[in-house]
Amino acid sequence: MAFLDEHKAKFENLKVSLELQNRDQLRRKANGGNTILFPYPPAEERQYLEHARKNFPESDYSFINVADLFVEFIDKLGLERVEKKHRIYSATPHKLFTSGEVSFLNMIIQKITEGERNGLIPVLIRTGALNGTGIENINIMDQNAIMLLNHPLIIFYPAKKEEGELFFLNFKSASKYRCTVIE
Repeated sequence: MAFLDEHKAKFENLKVSLELQNRDQLRRKANGGNTILFPYPPAEERQYLEHARKNFPESDYSFINVADLFVEFIDKLGLERVEKKHRIYSATPHKLFTSGEVSFLNMIIQKITEGERNGLIPVLIRTGALNGTGIENINIMDQNAIMLLNHPLIIFYPAKKEEGELFFLNFKSASKYRCTVIE
């Protein structure tokens, strides 16, 4: 379905899921999790993000751009160290991004909790930047800090749905555990 045909109902479903009276139901559907997965066709990411920014004010929502955080991660670690660690962890790339004194996963979690401390609903965008890092949606959703948030985490997720299954960036099977998926 094209963006224009589908987006209104999908964004309305997201707003309903965020309502306070629906939080217990969200956790039940999400196996105790506290995350809303908002999938959309990767080719329509720009339209979905533009619509989100127009309709979800920054006075209420904290938009966390994973692509920008990735650049910040490389800047903090230093390109030479990233290259060296990449060679060391070539068989297990997730270790490069999830361990050490500078952890990309920890940077993401810190940004999410920072928005929460400011009373904002955290929204992860540009999550396609996670491809190749070994960090998957479940690695974020399953974090204790995420499950303890007062507001659910919203993950804008470029994926296609095929026979009831989600495929991140149209090719990688995605976990729906610990989240509610907006249809």
